[in-house]
Amino acid sequence: MTLLTTLRRILAVTTLGLGLAHAAQAADGGAPDQLIRQLSLETIEAVKADKDIQSGNVNKIIALVDTKVMPHVNFQRMTASAVGRFWRQATPDQQARLQAEFKTLLVRTYAGALTQVKDQTIGLKPLRAQPTDTEVVVRTEIRGKGDPIQLDYRLEKAGAEWKIYDVNVLGIWLADQYRNSFAQEIGANGIDGLIKSLADKNAKAAAAPAAKS
Repeated sequence: MTLLTTLRRILAVTTLGLGLAHAAQAADGGAPDQLIRQLSLETIEAVKADKDIQSGNVNKIIALVDTKVMPHVNFQRMTASAVGRFWRQATPDQQARLQAEFKTLLVRTYAGALTQVKDQTIGLKPLRAQPTDTEVVVRTEIRGKGDPIQLDYRLEKAGAEWKIYDVNVLGIWLADQYRNSFAQEIGANGIDGLIKSLADKNAKAAAAPAAKS
C-alpha cells in the first residue's frame, strides 16, 4: 500500500469522524483526547452502518461535512497553513475561495476511500499536555490487518471548545502535504492561479463517472 493510498483512506475516516463531534461533545467534558476517542469510535461504527457512504456517495459526504464538521474545525487555519506565507498576500475574497476549493478537494479526494473501512479499531495514546495548554497533539493509531497506522490530531482551544486544525498520517501533516505544490502553483500563476487549479480539479472530479450523488 502506498503512502498516498494510506493517507486517503485514513483521512477519509478522519473527515467523517469529525462530523460526529456534536455527539462526542456531550461526553467530552473539555478534554481533547476524550473528544477524539469518542469521535473515533463513533466514526468506525457510522461508516460500517452507512451503505451510501461505503459506496462513495460524494454529495452525502459533503452535506455531512458542511453541517457537522466545519463548526468543529478551524478550517481557515488549516487552509492558511497549507497555503503558507502567501496566505497573508491573499485578499479576503481570495482566502474565502481558497477555503471553499480546498475543502471540496479534500472531501472528494478521500470520499472513495471510505469503501475501504472494514474492521479497523482505534487506539488512543496517553495525552502529553498540561491542563493550561491551549494547543495539544492527540495521538492515536488505526489497528486492523497489518501494522498499526499512526493518526494524530493537532487541536487548539477556542474559548471553551477544542478545534482540530491539522491531521498527521504516518508522520506527515496534512498541511505539509500540500504546501510545496501550492507554493509552486502560486509562484507560477499567482493566488488566482492556485484557486483556478483547485477549481478545475474539483470540477473534473465532480464530472467523473466514478463520482456518485
